[in-house]
Amino acid sequence: MQHPVFNSENSGPRASRTRRHRQAGLCVLCAVWVATLGAARLPAADQALRQRELEAKVAPLLSKHCYGCHSGAEADAGLALDHFETISSYLKSRVVWEKVIEKLQLDAMPPPDASELAPAERQFLVTWIRDTINDFECGQQPNPGSVTLRRLNAAEYQNTIQALLGVNYTPAANFPGDDVGYGFDNIGDVLTLPPMLMEKYLVAAEKISRYVIQTPPPDQVFQASYAGAQLEFEGGGNMRDGALSFYASGVASIEEQLPWTGKYRLTITAGGDQVGEEPCQMGIAVGEKRVGTLAVPNDTESPQEFEIELRLGEGARRISIGFLNDFYIAAKGGQPAQDRNLSLFHVELIGRKSGGTAIEPSQLRPQHRRVVFTTPSAEKDSQTATHKVLERLASRAYRRPVATEELRELVGLALEIQAAGDSFEESIQVAMQAILISPHFLFRVESPPASEQYGEYRNLDEFELASRLSYFLWSSMPDDELLGLALQNQLRVGNNLERQVARMLKDERARAFVSNFASQWLMLRKLESFVPDEQMFPKWNDRIKELSKLETLNFFAGVLKADMSVIRLLDADFTFLNQELAEFYGMSGVQGDDFVRVSLAGTPRSGLLTQASVLAVTSNPTRTSPVKRGRWILDNLLATPPPPPPPGVPELQEKGPLVGSMRQQLEQHRADPNCAGCHKLMDPLGFALENFDAIGLYREQEHGVPVDSSGVLPDGTRVSSARELQRVLTEQNRQKFVECVTEKLLTYALGRGLEYYDKCAVDKILATLEDSDFRFSALISAIVHSDPFQKKGEREIAL
Repeated sequence: MQHPVFNSENSGPRASRTRRHRQAGLCVLCAVWVATLGAARLPAADQALRQRELEAKVAPLLSKHCYGCHSGAEADAGLALDHFETISSYLKSRVVWEKVIEKLQLDAMPPPDASELAPAERQFLVTWIRDTINDFECGQQPNPGSVTLRRLNAAEYQNTIQALLGVNYTPAANFPGDDVGYGFDNIGDVLTLPPMLMEKYLVAAEKISRYVIQTPPPDQVFQASYAGAQLEFEGGGNMRDGALSFYASGVASIEEQLPWTGKYRLTITAGGDQVGEEPCQMGIAVGEKRVGTLAVPNDTESPQEFEIELRLGEGARRISIGFLNDFYIAAKGGQPAQDRNLSLFHVELIGRKSGGTAIEPSQLRPQHRRVVFTTPSAEKDSQTATHKVLERLASRAYRRPVATEELRELVGLALEIQAAGDSFEESIQVAMQAILISPHFLFRVESPPASEQYGEYRNLDEFELASRLSYFLWSSMPDDELLGLALQNQLRVGNNLERQVARMLKDERARAFVSNFASQWLMLRKLESFVPDEQMFPKWNDRIKELSKLETLNFFAGVLKADMSVIRLLDADFTFLNQELAEFYGMSGVQGDDFVRVSLAGTPRSGLLTQASVLAVTSNPTRTSPVKRGRWILDNLLATPPPPPPPGVPELQEKGPLVGSMRQQLEQHRADPNCAGCHKLMDPLGFALENFDAIGLYREQEHGVPVDSSGVLPDGTRVSSARELQRVLTEQNRQKFVECVTEKLLTYALGRGLEYYDKCAVDKILATLEDSDFRFSALISAIVHSDPFQKKGEREIAL
């Protein structure tokens, strides 16, 4: 077949199944594309052209390759294709066109015992489908798609906290790991909010607010508390129902070592049994001096609290509570006894010493001053100051102006805290916690289109656009300049957006784009789990693992910063090394720990494919893996992933008695028709890198035998080295590589997987890059200006 990567026939054995079962695969694909065109949207002239092509070319192919399984009442899977006779009968619904094209391009069908599609026929079908997509979808307003409400991932959360509050704090280090979708961890569909993570957010919000907002030193508090039964007493008394009940004159007392001289509050819970006209009298004395007398109402069922403020000196102090007016008349003449009693239920002594007044401005941290830029004063009451502080904080945290009702609730919360006796600063702490656990902070919220009518799309508002831009290039919130333009509705005016992209790429915060996009696109994070055999590869260690990753990230950053063509990622004659990594490679002339640009002239290395990080992550612990390396190229450089292995087919190391070299074992593996189709695509690509061992060191021999890095690509092209493979990729497949990078970048920028309707945007982006030699800045700018990035539509379900 003509594989998209190699532009020529892809010959070789195919998977073997029963003829009808295998032929059904291609027929279903045929059915997919003939059933997914919406004829109603095609102009009449185009419909006529498609009808002629259908009758003259498409229908005969379907008859030859599909009708054997899919015709009549007993058609396989209930899908009969033989009754479709007009273009309008075919063009009924929509599905993912590119999936159909990929299957045809991969030569997945027809099976060996089916009638084979000639290369020209297969290419015709691919071209016909792609042209129809363009006519059908791209001639109108394509759906820009919709992104699932997406939570900030760990990196975005941490960067946002840093940008918002200036806190070099890493709470996200303790968060559960983020799930990955479509190769990236910023995909809305997989960024759920499990209860454990919500608990982590609550803890982090409290810790962050306490660090950022400095509060006056807390008051010192002395407290002594006694139940009635714990009181010492003299005189006529006993314990009754948990209270000390005086039936005659008596005194209860407490003695405490007081920590300071000052005001104390004595609270006594008491009730009386009144006899006669006079209520119970309770006297209070400090030492030998009476300081108060209180009348206790006649109620022991619902005792009352009595408070008296005392000024007490530091040191040992004794406080006494006496029953002053005992009264008793014995029962006589049938009249009951009359007995006045006093009951003490609880006594508490509390002292409070102020921790100090407001902190001196010179002692306030910058983070505090950033948030609490104003405080209550003679000219500004507490409510006004609270409103001003929280309006600015919430607006920056939510990446848009805070709504009136949102602000009212935040201010109300803070004022409630102040009314309870806490300081202004403490109230801002609590309000900050509420902001940091708000969905408007934790999620990137975008409003849906105003109309629910299908096909009604809208431009993102400028704040939403600013957030998309900042989280794309910085993995963080918009800065003041972006938010200022959005507030003035000026972000899209003139070339403002273009200038902002250029500014942001030059900013140090763009390192987050390098770290988060490049490391995931190139699968560098898998290095963490790569542990090669220590005896076979003694030069590899954790330090080299980290340095090899840094080489690739610095290399990517260097190409980006210099605004080179993205093609240079594959064939650049330079890299970035420090002394230790250069010595690992066997290169001299590099000094120090810092990474510097190093020429690769005269070496077998150039571009990503010869860097240790990529070579290691595509290897096994004991040997290289041409299969993994080939698949990595198809997946990450050409966006043409092979299908998964057929069910029941074991991996190479599980197949049993395969003997000989790795090449010979793979040849035996490919002898299985179930395996041949994909391996003839992957293996030649991987073998071209065989001069580099499992940890990326160059070699010309393995176990005393010359390394054979030769291979034949499906189109007949022979490659026998990494440089020859690079030429194939950068010359014959330049467009396919740039398309792959574009799709990966657009996926990362949007936070969602691409759908069939995004193909129009991808094609439009690619069309703008030719004149710029595929420069990185032009690619990023084209993505930022694309409809999927600028607009919000709806998510379609393919039928």
